[in-house]
Amino acid sequence: MKIDIQKLVRKNILNLKPYSSARDEFEGENGIFLDANENPFGVLNRYPDPYQKRIKQKLSVINQISADNIFLGNGSDEVIDLAFRIFCEPGEDKVLTFSPTYGMYEVSANINDVELINLDLNNNFQINLETFKPYLNDENLKIIFICSPNNPTGNSIQNIEYILENFNGIIFIDEAYIDFSPEESFKNKIKKYPNLIVSQTFSKAWGMASVRVGIAYASEEIIKFYNKTKPPYNISQLNQNEVLNALNDENIRLVQDDIKLILNEKKLLIQSLKELKLVKKIFPSDANFILIEVENADLIYQKLVEENVIVRNRNSVIKNCLRVTVGSPEENLKLIETLKSII
Repeated sequence: MKIDIQKLVRKNILNLKPYSSARDEFEGENGIFLDANENPFGVLNRYPDPYQKRIKQKLSVINQISADNIFLGNGSDEVIDLAFRIFCEPGEDKVLTFSPTYGMYEVSANINDVELINLDLNNNFQINLETFKPYLNDENLKIIFICSPNNPTGNSIQNIEYILENFNGIIFIDEAYIDFSPEESFKNKIKKYPNLIVSQTFSKAWGMASVRVGIAYASEEIIKFYNKTKPPYNISQLNQNEVLNALNDENIRLVQDDIKLILNEKKLLIQSLKELKLVKKIFPSDANFILIEVENADLIYQKLVEENVIVRNRNSVIKNCLRVTVGSPEENLKLIETLKSII
């Protein structure tokens, strides 16, 4: 597919002269640094690498994707927000999502003054192509956001390939939960689709939510616009060090073991939930959480809170539904025992 990315980018971003930091002008690691007005004393006195080169090199080897196709953000939320800043003209352009889904797409749209088209997923939480197709011809539609596996429903989204083949704007696939899914990541298709952005995160499978590091995989051209638009030092050295320490062979094996444990616990948790009368439905999940329909979500949520068991009440989004994260074996047992006591 031949797509001119520059025609999708806002004119002021095309003409933007990015901030040039001291580390842009000198990239070496050794020397007497008198260029960035840093305090010469202290352990953390130096600015971090603004492009996180060592992390990208490790991710490049692990995923067999060029470092030039990788961007690192201060959480996936920065990756999402920068997509708005790069491609959407405030007050003019539109983005599209499929509801229910991750709430930050709507928040970022509102912050950036971009109209959000919200199409309902069908009863199986899948895209209704007939409802979606008319929007393919909207010249002001710049980005389509797809969360797969979807939050809060947990299922993988079908028909993404159709959208990739037929939409000439930016397709943003949020794969925060992909490590728990049997489905293949779309990051391996960024060469085929130059308008594709795939976001992932260290917050979920890697168990590093407090570190706040998100990843974008995209064409080299898109990554250049991300680097041009981002704040100069968007990820602290402390957080970079944590990610670097995690990206070693031993820790990668531990993460893979944790994923297997979580998926096994999910099976056991689903079996236990099926035995509870207050659980009306358990929705299919490719993530590390389960969406369940109960008799009275607000009441059950409050009863759980009273026992210090905290789940996510999604009743305002999906009627009488709770989202339950798969915890440790002890945490999952406590949840089931508490639900039994509510009955």
